Amino acid sequence: MSELSNELPVSSRAHAAASEAPARHPLSWVPTLYLAMGLPNVTVGVVAAIIYKNLGVSNEDIAFYTSQMYLPWVLKPLWSPLLEPFKTKRWWVIAMQFTMMASLGLAAFCLPLDDFFRMSLAFFWVTGFASATQDIVADGVFMTTMPLRDQARYAGLQGMCWNMGAVIASGLLVSLTGWLHNGLGLSWVHCWMLVMFGTAFVMGAFALWHLRTLPVGAPSAVQGQGVGAAFVALRDSWVSFFQKPGIWMMLAVVFFYRFGEGFVEKFGPLFLLDPASQGGLGLNNESLGFINGTAGTLAFIAGAFVGGFLVAQRTLPRSFFLLALVLNLPHLTYFYLAWALPTDPLWIGTVVAVEKFGFGMGSVGHMLYMMQQIAPGPFKMTHYAFATGVMAMTKWATGTVSGWVFAWFGHQYLSFFAFVLAASIPPILLAWRAPFPHREWGDTTDTGKGAVHG
Repeated sequence: MSELSNELPVSSRAHAAASEAPARHPLSWVPTLYLAMGLPNVTVGVVAAIIYKNLGVSNEDIAFYTSQMYLPWVLKPLWSPLLEPFKTKRWWVIAMQFTMMASLGLAAFCLPLDDFFRMSLAFFWVTGFASATQDIVADGVFMTTMPLRDQARYAGLQGMCWNMGAVIASGLLVSLTGWLHNGLGLSWVHCWMLVMFGTAFVMGAFALWHLRTLPVGAPSAVQGQGVGAAFVALRDSWVSFFQKPGIWMMLAVVFFYRFGEGFVEKFGPLFLLDPASQGGLGLNNESLGFINGTAGTLAFIAGAFVGGFLVAQRTLPRSFFLLALVLNLPHLTYFYLAWALPTDPLWIGTVVAVEKFGFGMGSVGHMLYMMQQIAPGPFKMTHYAFATGVMAMTKWATGTVSGWVFAWFGHQYLSFFAFVLAASIPPILLAWRAPFPHREWGDTTDTGKGAVHG
C-alpha cells in the first residue's frame, strides 16, 4: 500500500485492505465455512460420547464429563468482545481451524494411553473453545461481508452446510468406525484414532482453503484501540441487555425451550447402543451412524424447512406455541422405544426420525425468538450471542445432571424417558406465556444466523 495508508488508523487501514482485496464469490467460502463450524461442534458434543462408550467408559461419566464441553458455547459472550481489537475476523477463523487440527490430532494420540479419558477430554476442551471462538468470528465475517439481500439468499445454504457438518460427524464418521471394527477387525482404539486423525486433517484443509478464499470481514469499531475499549463495549452490552423489557421471562423461555431435548440428546445415542440386557436397543455403530447422522439429520432439515414455512405464513407470535409443542411431544418416541424394545433397525430409524423432524421444526421457533425478541437493539450481534449462550447452558445443565438422573431411576431407560416427558411440560407452558415485546414482523437476516443450527 502507499505511504499514506501507513498513516491511517488501524481500523481505516483494515477497511482499505478489505476494499482492495479481490471479491470472492460466496459459494467459494460460505459452504466450507459452515461445514467447518458444524463438524467440530458435533464432534465434541455428540461423537466424543460415542468414542468413550466404545472404549468402555460408564454412561454416568460420559454424560457428566462430555456435557462440560458445552461450556465454551455458554461462556463465549464473555470473551467475544475481547477479540474485536486484535487482528481480523479472517485471521481468527483460520487460526482457530489450525488450532482444532492440532487439538483433534492430539486427542487421537491420547486414545491408546492408560490415562486416555482425562487426556483426550483436555484436548476436546481445547477444540470446544476454538470451535466456539470460530463461531463468533465466522458469523462476523458473514454478517459484515454480505449485504442483507445476499444474507437472506444464502441463509438456507448456511444452515444446510452446518447440518452437513453434523451429518459427517455423527453419521459418516460413526458408521466408518463400525465398518473398520466389524469389517476389518480393528480395535475400537485404532478405529477412533484413524477417524480423529482424519477429522484433524479435514480441519487443516479447511484452514488452507480459507487462506485463499475467505474475506477479511469488516473491522470492529474498536479495532486497534486496545483491550480497554473492548471491556467498555462488553460492559455496555451487558447493561443494555438486562435493561430490555421482559428479559428474565424471555431468558426463561430460551433456557427451558429445549429442556427435555437436552436429556434426549445426551442419553439417546447411549440408549441406542446399550445391549438389550441393559435396557437398550443394541445397535452397532453403522446403524447408529445412519439413524442419527443420515436419516435423523435429513428429518431435522425437513422439519426446519416446514417450521420456517409455517412462521413465514403465520408470523412467529402466532406460531410459537405450536412450534414448542411440535418439538416436545415427539419425546414420546424414546419412551415408546424403551417400552417396546423393537429390534428392526428400519423401524427404530423411522421412530427416531419422527423425533428429529419435530426437533428441527420446533428449533425454528427457538432461533427466531432469540433473533426477533432478544437480539434487537444497539448490540444486536452481541445480544444474540448472549441468547445462544443461554441455549448452550441448557445443554450443559441437562447433560451434567442426566447421568445422576439415570442412576436415580436405577439405570432404567423406561423410567428415565418418562422423566424426560415430565421435563418437556415446562417448555410448553412457558411458550404459551412467552412475551413478545417486538410484535411486528421484522427482518432477521442481519443477525448472520438466518438458518437453524442444530
